[in-house]
Amino acid sequence: MMLPMGGLAKLRVDGRMTWREAERGWIAAPEEIVSALAREGFEECKREMTTSRRDRRPAGGVWQGLNTRTGSVASAIWVNRAVWPRAIIFITVDGESVKGIEGPSADRDP
Repeated sequence: MMLPMGGLAKLRVDGRMTWREAERGWIAAPEEIVSALAREGFEECKREMTTSRRDRRPAGGVWQGLNTRTGSVASAIWVNRAVWPRAIIFITVDGESVKGIEGPSADRDP
């Protein structure tokens, strides 16, 4: 699924959100993704964090939002990695995986 230019696309163009084909997900800071989805009109319905049994640090989380204007549902599921400053994030809108974002690409000529 492609999303229109907006908060997520800005994160991608700014290099703060990168597609990683090997994991088939995005590398980004979860709070930036959640904030971008909120700016796109998705109101938070659910947010949960998981912790590691060993050190009780957050191992990942899930966020779900509803756009009351359109009825669309967005979800973000992330897994934190100890050696990476950002998480691997899987984003869906209405059950479809967000794999690309319309708008100018940082890796293409304008």
